[in-house]
Amino acid sequence: MIDNLNLYRVFLAVAETGSISRAAELLFISQPAVSKSIINLESALSVHLIDRSSRGTTLTEQGKVLYEHLRPAFDGIRTAEDEIRQGNELGIGELRIGASTSLCRNILLGYLSRFIREYPHIKVSLVCHSTLTTVKQLEEGRIDLGLICETILPERLSYHPLQEIHDIFVVNPSYLEHLYIREQAAERETGNPWFFAGNITNLLSQQQISDASSEPLTQMPSTEILEKCNLMLLEQGNITRNHLDHYFFQQNIQPGQVLDVNNMDLLIDFAKIGMGVSSVVKEFAMDAITDGSLVELPVDPPVSPRTVGFSVNTQRKSNPSLQKFLDLADL
Repeated sequence: MIDNLNLYRVFLAVAETGSISRAAELLFISQPAVSKSIINLESALSVHLIDRSSRGTTLTEQGKVLYEHLRPAFDGIRTAEDEIRQGNELGIGELRIGASTSLCRNILLGYLSRFIREYPHIKVSLVCHSTLTTVKQLEEGRIDLGLICETILPERLSYHPLQEIHDIFVVNPSYLEHLYIREQAAERETGNPWFFAGNITNLLSQQQISDASSEPLTQMPSTEILEKCNLMLLEQGNITRNHLDHYFFQQNIQPGQVLDVNNMDLLIDFAKIGMGVSSVVKEFAMDAITDGSLVELPVDPPVSPRTVGFSVNTQRKSNPSLQKFLDLADL
């Protein structure tokens, strides 16, 4: 293949104008320069491409074959140049983001709203998976950006914390009332007292659920509730579940009945209808806690806080759309 594409460009101009002089005007070069380029191309290909006459130029059979192949090739180059130029002018691009459904709904949407308003021509695609899957996709280059819970990352992945989150246990007050009734019945059968006497509804009414700094519920042994209740947790293998399992081990809590759920929004909904006690991120369940449909079950010590943040593959940061997002997020 000839290295000098300019020779082909001159040939196309001559073929389409049918004139050495008009090709020179089109290309803003001299007529001798056009003639020399055609001669050099014919020499390089060892063929005769153009016939010259007083009426202009015509293509030989070999010249027609070359033209038929060059025309679509150069059209493709011109189209690519136009698309790139248009993309630069309008900010057209693509950004692939991975996050869990809960993180997307409760944190990512705010950032996306600002980003789309600022860059409406950038195509954004979302892949909703757990943090562990998101990390794997970042490593493989299948996504550009991940919103993840804090975890140990490979060296090539950077982490930019956004906010602190707190794992808590929430329950519908009616579920605790029914749980107390069942345990009282079991106590009468076995003779083994449970954890306290009295009306649990009255105890719950003492909690100021709308104020995170208020006094907790009366001295209920919440650890026993966690062991006896229907405890609803994110499924195993999840970063959040690993964090909670570690807490249970440290505090010697042995839940008797665990329901695995793959979505934190469902954990909130299940707790609201009285299916059991759910472990949720407090920041994601504040609406239900504020309106009283759920109350926080205090534990001492509390589950240690974590962070949520964006992660990128430092070896794949060449995407200009990604950089625009990071700049907008002040990262």
